Amino acid sequence: MATVRIKLTKSLIGRLPKQRKTVAALGLKKIGQSVEKEMTPSLNGMIEVIKHMVQVEEI
Repeated sequence: MATVRIKLTKSLIGRLPKQRKTVAALGLKKIGQSVEKEMTPSLNGMIEVIKHMVQVEEI
């Protein structure tokens, strides 16, 4: 599977609780922080929930 870098680009202020929990589950805490994860179907679903708040690039 491919590895992706996920970077938080928008604030969590005013977001739905589901979106906040998804960001926390990915290990993101601050704007500009990024994590590298293996692409799986569950990760793809998490990215879909918060796609308007993150930047995703394949490594």
